[in-house]
Parts: sequence; C-alpha cells; structure tokens
Amino acid sequence: MEQQFVMKCGGSTLAALPDSFFDDLVSLQQQGVQPVIVHGGGPAISENLAKLGIPTEFVQGLRKTTEDVLDVVEMVLAGSINKQIVRRILTHGGQSLGLSGSDGLLIQAKPVHNHAEVGWVGDVTNVKVEIISGVLGMGYMPVIAPVGIDAQGQRYNINADTAAGAVASHLGVTRMIVVTDVPGILKNVDGDKRVLPSVTVQEIEDMIATGEIYGGMIPKVRAAIACIQGKVQEVVIVDGSEPNVLSRVLRGDGIGTRIVRM
Repeated sequence: MEQQFVMKCGGSTLAALPDSFFDDLVSLQQQGVQPVIVHGGGPAISENLAKLGIPTEFVQGLRKTTEDVLDVVEMVLAGSINKQIVRRILTHGGQSLGLSGSDGLLIQAKPVHNHAEVGWVGDVTNVKVEIISGVLGMGYMPVIAPVGIDAQGQRYNINADTAAGAVASHLGVTRMIVVTDVPGILKNVDGDKRVLPSVTVQEIEDMIATGEIYGGMIPKVRAAIACIQGKVQEVVIVDGSEPNVLSRVLRGDGIGTRIVRM
C-alpha cells in the first residue's frame, strides 16, 4: 500500500458521504498513509450567489467569475466547506489542516486562455509542494480549497478537478482517487449501463467523440487525463458510499474505473 495519495471530491459529494467513509480515511492516516484532499463546492457556491442576488453563468463548463463572484467562491470554498471537512475528519479521530491555494502561494495560477469570456478563472502554473510536505510531516492531512493566486495577489477560481490533478502531478504520487456519487465510468452494453473496470486515455477520447461519455462526466475524465503526467500513472474514479472504498483502492481491489496512461 503506497504511503501517499491525492483524493479529489466535490463539496456536495463530501457532504453526502457516510460516516464510514471518514472512518476509513482516518484509519488509513493512523496506519501511516498520508492522504491529501482537494475539494470542490460548485452547488454551494451557486446557492450562496443566489442568496446574495449575484448573477452567475457558465461558459463551456466554467463559472464566469467576476470579483463579486470570486468573493463568494473564496468564502464558500476556503471558508465553510473547507472547515466542514476539517471538522468532520476531527470528529472521526483524524488530524487535518485546512488550506486555500492562496496560503503561502500554495497554488499559483494564471488566467485561462479565454479570460475575456470567463473572468478570473485560473490555470495552475505551480504547486508549492514543500507546504504540503510540511503539513504531512507534522502529522496533519492537508485539505485544500482550489483558489489560486499569482505573484501580484490576484485570486483565481480554479476547477477542483484541475487543481487536484496539478497537486497530484507536482507531488509525484502514482495514483489519484476521484471520489464521486457514481460507481465509475459507465458504458451502455446491450441496453445496460456497466462500469468500465479499466480504460485508456485514447478509449476515453473515443467515447467522448461517440457520445458514450457525456455531461458532467466529461470534465471529470478530462481532469483525470490532465493529471496523468509526470509520475502519475493512473486515476481511479469511485463511488464514495462504497464500504472502505479508499482502503480497497489502495489495496488494488478492482473497484471503480481505472484510467491508465496507455
């Protein structure tokens, strides 16, 4: 069992995860494994923007991010959701430390190529791995909110999948786990939806082209593909409600969908 892994989870998925998931996570930490969590929070951001009467729109799957929207993104991701996860780990006997990508220039970013259309949405340019290593060295599980920053202090809203992929790649872990509310990548086989146990990057591209992979699964698999670089060899997409899902992935049980480089 490897000693370090990066896990990405959406904010709404995390909120719905059973207590047994956090028991498994804390048990791994107590065995000396070092989980690093990167989380999202799209639905909670939308909910808070609606409460505040701030309009929000999406361009090619990315939230158009004005300074007003950015205030709410930071408040929700680095504030309420991040601390909710930290508290939940604590109540299950674990030790964690919440971080935003802005802290110590942890996640450095630049504007995405279509900045004029989407506003302050960022691409990751660097991850300060020494901060993550330092937190792990103190015995804490880093819980990272995907807000980026540049040298001038400009904040960026970063897609959580993209941020997790960048963290995994810079840390050099061999495997990243994406925790979702689906059992993996589903494919229609004779009218039945079946989980693909393993799939290559090329097969994913083919299935997106044919429409077999569609909707919200596309950004998940695209981000998974993006993080298969450097030392990252595979990404596993799993359902967080499965019993002992993290332990089973780390043991190499055939659960979820493995996306492999070749």
